[in-house]
Amino acid sequence: METLFMYLKVFAIGGLLCLIAEILIIKTKISSARILVIFLIAGVALEAVGVFQYMKEFAGAGVTVPIIGFGSSLAKGAIEAVKTDGFLGIFSGGIIRTSIGIGAVTVFSYIVALIFNPKSK
Repeated sequence: METLFMYLKVFAIGGLLCLIAEILIIKTKISSARILVIFLIAGVALEAVGVFQYMKEFAGAGVTVPIIGFGSSLAKGAIEAVKTDGFLGIFSGGIIRTSIGIGAVTVFSYIVALIFNPKSK
């Protein structure tokens, strides 16, 4: 029963984030790309003030899988790298922390591009 409740929380919180993005798309003239950046920066800001950890403990993958979690990872990597490497950690920390995900996206995107052949309308 506890596992089911966890899945429901993850689904509800992830769905809520998608709902917010969908409302922004429908009700405003903000482009999808700008909404993506807003969510990324929201993740960075929530990590910087220390709130994201509590959200992660409550909702798990509901907040870490969407783009808001990527923003949090970038910020967390930069914060950790500044503590060890100094000022240059601002630039390297986020990339180092998210490099596995970026590499996976690059490889899988290439594979999908080889398999599928897009057609222009």
